[in-house]
Amino acid sequence: MANNVIPSWLKLGYTLLVCIIVAVYWRVLGASNFLWFSDIALISLVVAVWLENRLIASIMAVSVLFLELGWVVDFLSGGRLMSVAAYMFAEDEPWLIRLLSGAFHLLLPPLLLYLLLRLGYDRRAFLLQSIIAMIVLPLTFVLTGPEDNINWVYGLGGPQTLLPPLLYLTLFFLALVFLVYLPSHLLFKRFFRTKTPG
Repeated sequence: MANNVIPSWLKLGYTLLVCIIVAVYWRVLGASNFLWFSDIALISLVVAVWLENRLIASIMAVSVLFLELGWVVDFLSGGRLMSVAAYMFAEDEPWLIRLLSGAFHLLLPPLLLYLLLRLGYDRRAFLLQSIIAMIVLPLTFVLTGPEDNINWVYGLGGPQTLLPPLLYLTLFFLALVFLVYLPSHLLFKRFFRTKTPG
């Protein structure tokens, strides 16, 4: 763990933003919304920036950096490319939710990259994020419904009907691990300084 690597203004500003987002989301969207991997990263990074914790930052980078970059690309396309940011252009979506969602989804990629540059990458992140996903995905499936489709546990782009739900969930977990987490891990290990305790 580094000491005083991250400036105080970033720690305070980020914490204030997260407090506002959490308060509004809790009131408007409800507690289940915080099961999204992006929301988990948003909140976890408060701890990471204050403690300057390489492991937490690395886990969250493995979890969401590539997915968040996908959100940004979709947002820049007006939500037409992958539809993951289409709600940002829906007039029936509350303007405050769109404003805060845009702020944090656009902020996460540069923040994660900054933390990787400043703190380095912890190689344990891949295994730990895979374990976290193994817990969060079934929990999301049990606690939420297809109408919310949080973390896409019911289908990509909407509830799917081709596969039995638990088979889809298992395949989706494996896709996250091998198509998102593992490539992220390999790239971070190659391009950022790495460290594991020992």
